[in-house]
Amino acid sequence: MNLGPLEIGLIVLAILLLFGYKKLPDASRSLGRSLRIFKGEMKGMKDDDRREAQEPAALHGEVVAPPVGAPESRPEARTVLPDAAR
Repeated sequence: MNLGPLEIGLIVLAILLLFGYKKLPDASRSLGRSLRIFKGEMKGMKDDDRREAQEPAALHGEVVAPPVGAPESRPEARTVLPDAAR
C-alpha cells in the first residue's frame, strides 16, 4: 500500500477540517510531550534490565562473594571485637 501525494494531501485536509487550524498546534505539542515521556520510560526500562543483568544475583540460597574492592574483603576494614564481647 503506497501513499502518494494526493492521498497524503487528502489526509491533511481531513485533519484540518476535523480539528481546525487553531487546535492543531496544541494537539501536536501534547502528542510530542506524550512521545517524549514514553521514550524516556522505555529507556529507563532498558537501563533497569541492563543493570539487573550486570549484577550477580543469589539464586536458591546461593552465597555470592563480595567484589574484590568491597570493604568486607579488606582486612583493615574489618571490625575486631574484644574478648568480652565474643
